[in-house]
Amino acid sequence: MKVIPTSLPGVLILEPRVFGDHRGFFLESYQRKGFREATGLDPEFVQDNHSHSRQGVLRGIHYQLVKPQGKLVRVTSGTVWDVAVDLRRSSPTFGQWVGVELSAENHRLFWVPPGFGHGFVVLSEQADFLYKTTEYWYPEYDRSIAWNDPSLAIAWPLAGQDPILAPKDAAAPALAQAEVYDE
Repeated sequence: MKVIPTSLPGVLILEPRVFGDHRGFFLESYQRKGFREATGLDPEFVQDNHSHSRQGVLRGIHYQLVKPQGKLVRVTSGTVWDVAVDLRRSSPTFGQWVGVELSAENHRLFWVPPGFGHGFVVLSEQADFLYKTTEYWYPEYDRSIAWNDPSLAIAWPLAGQDPILAPKDAAAPALAQAEVYDE
């Protein structure tokens, strides 16, 4: 597994080894020992999630204020632009973001550690997005930050189109008004 550090310490792009031939391909999307050796991390994953969305759907920026989740994300069908935002007030990179294109073709994974917000927009006609989390989902701790907050200035590749949002994402507060991690 190739590990590509990003501009945000702890946020990683992972490229698994892909074995392909005339039949198709095989890859290990997660193997605990290999992940630990490649990244130096040994998260305990407790939940797997799968979302299916159509083009233009933007999900996020989501995080869990209490019992924060680390997420190992990937796309098995289609293409998304995936974003992590540092929401740790004491961090030197607080409020900064990094994005990466994840697709069924590039097989990349994205590690979003606890303390970061996460969101993505679907670029293809549809996409299947899978992710492992290090903590269970607790709706009472679930939070969102406005995807279009000017202070974040996330460069969403929307080609001039308005994204399709859930009501909670449409009503999410800006970073300055949001509850964030005090660590």
